[in-house]
Amino acid sequence: MAIAQKNNGRVTPCDLCSLRSRKGLREFTPDELTFVKSFKTDELHLSAGTTFLQQGHASEHLYTLLRGWAIRYKTLDDGRRQILNYVLPADLVGLQGSVLNQMEHSVEALTDLTLCVFPRKKLWELYSGFPSLGFDITWLAAREEQILDSGLLNIGRRTALERTAYILLQLFARAEEAGLVRDNAIQFPFTQQHLADTLGMSLVHTNKTLKRLFATGAVRWSGRVFEVLDRDLLVKTAGENVVLHQARPFI
Repeated sequence: MAIAQKNNGRVTPCDLCSLRSRKGLREFTPDELTFVKSFKTDELHLSAGTTFLQQGHASEHLYTLLRGWAIRYKTLDDGRRQILNYVLPADLVGLQGSVLNQMEHSVEALTDLTLCVFPRKKLWELYSGFPSLGFDITWLAAREEQILDSGLLNIGRRTALERTAYILLQLFARAEEAGLVRDNAIQFPFTQQHLADTLGMSLVHTNKTLKRLFATGAVRWSGRVFEVLDRDLLVKTAGENVVLHQARPFI
């Protein structure tokens, strides 16, 4: 059964946070770091399959993903699911439910997760005392909007082969940014069903489209290990490259 676990004393000090040593993330000023250390009130450890933010509910907390993968998704009354986006280390979740008082989507752990916990009630203190951190949160919200824009175009106008190539290219690029790729390969934690729910396609159609993509020689996917063999060809098949910002913030 998927459960949330207490931290059992396993709270990562902000000074020793592994994200701070990651290439491409903005460094805090000393004053910012002092505030973030006080802003973080807990650390949450979740097992894979846990839904920790629920569609239709408010969120008393914001979370930064420290380790693991998660998905944002919406469901219809009959249970059909649309995956909106994937959450990787350094991404922020819970902002929508904290600011608008209701989540329009749910967030589920794809793998075991570690989350840094920040209380909603201290957001005004962050914005008033540290405008630079307030801008960082705005930047993260804008990036999420950008990813959703790309996703809407992807499922709305691209062919099945193009959209499959694009989402895999995007996830691979984001995993690279998160330092999760080694030798052009990564162990993706999601299944073909997750991919189908992302692309708005049936599982059978997704499977057939993946076989067409594999036949191009651009990528290989064996078990959970996904490998990019010819990135230029993958970009050409997708019809568009994925360009991420070289420097990005996190909280």
